[in-house]
Amino acid sequence: MSEIPARAKEPTESTESEGPSADAPLGDAVWQSSPPGSIYDYIKVASFSIGPDGLVDQWSLRAEQLLGIRAEDAVGADPIEAFIDPELRERGQRKMTEILDGREWTGVVPFRTPDEADGTDRQDTGRQPGERHGRRGLAEVYVMPTRTEDGAKAAVCIVVDVRVLRSIETDLAASQAIFGQSPFGFLLIDPDLRVRRANQRFASIFGGNPDDHRGKGVHDYLPRAEADRVSATLRRVLETGDSITDMHVTGFVPGSEERRHWSVNLYRVHSGSGRPIGVAWLGTDITARRQAAREAANARRNLALLNEAGARIGNSLDLETTARELLDVVVPGFCDLATVDLYQGLLVGDQTPPGLADGSAELRRVAFSSAVSDAPFLGTGERVKLGAVHHYPFNSPCADALRTARPRAVPAEDGGLVQSTLAVPMVAHDTVVGLVQFARTKGSEPFGDRDRDLAVELAARAAVCIDNARLYRREHERALILQRSLLPPGDPEASGLDIACRYLPGNAATGRASEVGGDWFDVIELPGHRTALVVGDVMGRGLRAAVAMGELRTAVRTLAQLDLEPAEVLSQLDEIARGLGAPGGVQQATRAARRPREADLSEVYLATCVYAVYDSVTRRCTFANAGHLPPVLVEPGESALMLDVPPGLPLGVGGEPFEEVEVELPEGALLALYTDGLVESRDHPLDEGLQAFVGALTDPAQPLEDVCDQVLNTLDSHHGEDDIALLMARVQGLPSDSVGDWTLPREPRSVGRAREYARAQLLSWDMEPLVDTTELLVSELVTNALRYGEGEIRLRLLLDRTLVCEVWDSGLVQPRRRRARDTDEGGRGLQLVGLLSAAWGSRRTPRGKTVWFELPLPGADTQLTDPAEALLSLF
Repeated sequence: MSEIPARAKEPTESTESEGPSADAPLGDAVWQSSPPGSIYDYIKVASFSIGPDGLVDQWSLRAEQLLGIRAEDAVGADPIEAFIDPELRERGQRKMTEILDGREWTGVVPFRTPDEADGTDRQDTGRQPGERHGRRGLAEVYVMPTRTEDGAKAAVCIVVDVRVLRSIETDLAASQAIFGQSPFGFLLIDPDLRVRRANQRFASIFGGNPDDHRGKGVHDYLPRAEADRVSATLRRVLETGDSITDMHVTGFVPGSEERRHWSVNLYRVHSGSGRPIGVAWLGTDITARRQAAREAANARRNLALLNEAGARIGNSLDLETTARELLDVVVPGFCDLATVDLYQGLLVGDQTPPGLADGSAELRRVAFSSAVSDAPFLGTGERVKLGAVHHYPFNSPCADALRTARPRAVPAEDGGLVQSTLAVPMVAHDTVVGLVQFARTKGSEPFGDRDRDLAVELAARAAVCIDNARLYRREHERALILQRSLLPPGDPEASGLDIACRYLPGNAATGRASEVGGDWFDVIELPGHRTALVVGDVMGRGLRAAVAMGELRTAVRTLAQLDLEPAEVLSQLDEIARGLGAPGGVQQATRAARRPREADLSEVYLATCVYAVYDSVTRRCTFANAGHLPPVLVEPGESALMLDVPPGLPLGVGGEPFEEVEVELPEGALLALYTDGLVESRDHPLDEGLQAFVGALTDPAQPLEDVCDQVLNTLDSHHGEDDIALLMARVQGLPSDSVGDWTLPREPRSVGRAREYARAQLLSWDMEPLVDTTELLVSELVTNALRYGEGEIRLRLLLDRTLVCEVWDSGLVQPRRRRARDTDEGGRGLQLVGLLSAAWGSRRTPRGKTVWFELPLPGADTQLTDPAEALLSLF
């Protein structure tokens, strides 16, 4: 579109010039004509003149168009007689006389246009043939008296259609309603982007009256950058005619520093001929609406922030991690930088939390986050490094916040980067655990009341998570201490076995705070240089699982000392497990054992367990399994394999017997028992973990400690979410020259032979200091076997870390130690065995029983008792 001229041009023969501007200089306005579509074209003014004789002597072309009467019909006619209805002519003649007497007159005149008779009957209209009839109408006439050249009185009449005038009156009323009564600010801006007209509403906001704003531009009301933007928009509306809806404009009302916001609608205004004459500006103050929208947006942001906090804070049961999670939520969404300080006592495991302290207790900075490059931040300007221990001055806002458990505003430093800081105590269960400081830098909006409330809520949520982490850490440490106290101390030793073991709680394996589980292992020495190997896992986590594990481990050691078969040990454990965690203790376990199918599994702890008994003399190992993973065996020169041991049901289920499997282990073979934490994880199925474990046992000849480390290092990238227990044993059978084995007939002289065999064997082993004691005790055991036993008698001496003597017979009656009276001739044999030996006992065998005693080797810490002194003490 061509550019709209800023000033009117002189008319030419071919074009009609634009109308003069109201503010144009007088010289420029002379001899300019109004453009098409001016007010005169809109009103359609007509004129005619009346001579001194009262007849029309001039009739304009516009009069022909308006009244519909040709000039030749009107000139020379009496206007009253020609155009007025008969009943109104008398009054019209009086008015005409007054006008010709020189009086001005304005009024509404009814008229009708003459019409030639058509010579036809008009029965339908009631008009007779030959009757003249024309169009009727109303015209507003302005009559101005004048004189002819000879001084005679005449008149000039200006005629306007009443309908046009009424339309103009309506438009003026509408215009007045917009400009004078509208609650919106209204401007009419001309092509020079100057205010042509303003309404009262606009003037009431920007001062003065509407006329005071005439000729001003947008730069008189808005800041420069905003005025430039609005001016460009006005020009675009003028050039293109495209309207603008809901354009937001920001500025200041005179005399006020409050920033105001308006919603502005712009549209181009045209003349009657369609020529653009300016832009209409309709503005609405939306400051309150913007403020409400901002508050609603802030409320939505705060709600979203709280939702995010609920989802992200507290996913870890680690205090420092929880503090970092809080800062990940609030920076930069809520503040520009923040710190978290926790009480030092809480971090080092003090049992009593600080509560409402005096504000001078030591704190440690555990988390810091910043969205700006560099900003000192403590409220006092002092820098505190992450991990440093510090305290706040007593009169500082931070110390006050800790004392009162209420948030405090921290004054900003002069010239500093931070402009607004909140010190918010972290309160959980009426206990202050630390302090969070939220800060906003210059350029950000300062903290308000709603921000303060949100900060308190965020700090409280984090405080609850931190307090839960503290309580969990305490329980975790207690469970771990309990669990470690129940595991074998140091490196266990066993006859005929080289043993290495590993126990890793979940947190040590994963680097995060996991709950302690119920994994355990044990190595139990049994009579006859036999060893019980145990690995188990209580299902569940936490302190109760650790306690249940301790009870089961204690029960296993007790049952092992009874020298029961592995399957029988597991059966007894199954009954005990059904009583763990249930009210009634042992009684509950007994009832569950009697009614295995009625036992409520929700009231018991389930556990898995592998129990194996290894005999170092025969190198045979008997296994029984209660729902545990199978043992792994690596024979020299062979690949590792999983032993086929029937798994059975977990302990605590009950109702099914356990099976035993006996395996002869080659010399130098490697046996591995383990828990599922080593081979199973959420990301790796059990089969995959088992194959990885078997594949890691490639060189059984290397030291067992190295084998354990290799297994854990190989599987560490895949596992470690659960506790790990690993027990590895290399078979080292008792040499044949360390075993003395004799069979004796059931006759009295077998007692003497037994002493001879024992003496000769001990002398061959260079154990002369043990000869007298061994002869005496062997004599007592063989004598008891002759008196109370059955079948052949077998004597066996075993030399390893201690000397063990065993006497076998086919009788099932177990010997019972009793205190003999002074008058009794017998009953002192077993008392003598108890006095002279380090340990003694009796166990059942598949074909009878075995009574045994154990003596320490010479040079050991335990001193041997003199047989003579022992005999004297019995009498």
